[in-house]
Formats: sequence, C-alpha cells, structure tokens
Amino acid sequence: MFTKRMLVCIVSGAILGVVCIVGALLRSGFQSDAYYLFALWYNRLLMGLVLGLPWGKPNLLKEVGRGAFLGLVVSFAFYSSTGFSDLISFLAGIIYGIIIAFVAFKFRAKRS
Repeated sequence: MFTKRMLVCIVSGAILGVVCIVGALLRSGFQSDAYYLFALWYNRLLMGLVLGLPWGKPNLLKEVGRGAFLGLVVSFAFYSSTGFSDLISFLAGIIYGIIIAFVAFKFRAKRS
C-alpha cells in the first residue's frame, strides 16, 4: 500500500538522513565510518516508512505525538546498536520523527 503520504514521508526521512549524516560527520571531525553513516541514514529512511503508514483521521496533535513516539522507538534501535554512545542522534531522531509527521500532516491538509 504505497501512497503519496508514504512517498512524502520516505523522501522526508531520506532528506533528514542526509542532514543527520552531515551532523555526524561534523561532530566526528569527518572520522565516521561509512557503514555507521549508512546505518544512520537508513534509520531515518525507516522512520519515514513507519510514519508514512496510514493512521486514520488527521489531527495535528496526534500526528506530532505519534511522530515523537515512533521517532523515539525507531531511533532507539540505532542508539542501542551504538552501545548507547550516540545520544545526539537518538534525540535528533525524536525531533526528526516530529518533522516527518508534521510534513505528512501538512501534505494531507493541503490535499483536502
């Protein structure tokens, strides 16, 4: 069930993944491994996929809350795989979940 909402969320996640890679590179002094950066980007892409699933009637507060919660859950998988050492990426994942959910809400509201 690939919808326009799903596409918007996946593209948003992919773009935010690139932003995350840039942030990780800057924080590490451009010393991060390629597999680490790919995993970080893929985590954001997965977040877009999860948030792109249909969730019923749009409500901004519910969408943003769901974005924060699912951002936390999806980012926790990456955070735990780093040995709980990349707190900034974990916290950014919560914010990115909110951003993706907000973009999806605005896209849906614009279409109505």
